[in-house]
Amino acid sequence: MKFLPLGKSGLEVSRVTFGCWELGGGPWEFTSDENNIKALQAAFEMGITTFDTAEGYGSGHSEEIVGSALLGIREKCVLSTKVSRANLAPADVRRSAEASLQRLKTDYIDIYYIHWPSFDIPVSETLGEFNKLKEESLIRAIGVSNFSLEQLEEASRYAQIDVIQPEYSLLHRSIEQDLIPYCKANSIAIMSYSSIAKGILTGAFHSGKKKLDASDFRSTRRLFLPEHLKKEEELIQLLKEIADSRGKAISQIAISWLLHQEGLTTAIVGSQSIAHMKENIDAVDIELNSDELNALDSVSKKVIASIDA
Repeated sequence: MKFLPLGKSGLEVSRVTFGCWELGGGPWEFTSDENNIKALQAAFEMGITTFDTAEGYGSGHSEEIVGSALLGIREKCVLSTKVSRANLAPADVRRSAEASLQRLKTDYIDIYYIHWPSFDIPVSETLGEFNKLKEESLIRAIGVSNFSLEQLEEASRYAQIDVIQPEYSLLHRSIEQDLIPYCKANSIAIMSYSSIAKGILTGAFHSGKKKLDASDFRSTRRLFLPEHLKKEEELIQLLKEIADSRGKAISQIAISWLLHQEGLTTAIVGSQSIAHMKENIDAVDIELNSDELNALDSVSKKVIASIDA
């Protein structure tokens, strides 16, 4: 595993972060708590030290599983969690933080995020409480998720923002236009989510191995619409060619591409499978050459443009 500093926070994070949304149940296919505790512990043994969850994942259940799994090794881990949009009033922020601390079985949160910007509560008020939590050593770093550049600039006036968590992958690259340059200029780390586009960049949905039923929350998402799956085939085929030439999985090439992008600090990838997490971790050591990177860049932009047309 490789590591990078998290902005100005003094923390170091693993290049792959274990995404814990699935562990809360909710819209995802679910295995079991016992399996997921083993998956978290195995990921740590394989080199992951950074784990990302939220109070909104399974109404706190994901946090509970993370806390149980990492109890004996908590000091060696970086725990990231988020306060929901409904709880951004200062008093609610504190209640949420205290509840997350209890579920995570810890006395401090390494990275505390605003999960989504508020519709009505000024960010100055929310971050005022974040700053108090930081002064009290209940949190160590402050992050924002799903913020636009304008919202990030405003937030930065009221707190030291150490990290932003946006959607970023070969099929979602809008942050390259403005957020990445701003974050680089201001020493703000980037932790990407949907790093393999909610499973599309595994190739499973283009090989016939996997189909979504109507109850799957992804079935109505833009990238999963039949006409867009068709447009994505060129990118999946290129990923497969590169993967086959290296004896790797398609998802590993997609993760490796992301880790090659200047400005990205760590990529969130989640799985309830230990075997799949091992593949995700091994992607850190894949070095793509300039021809491969250029081809992926070109085809990715072409596919995104066709979907957005």
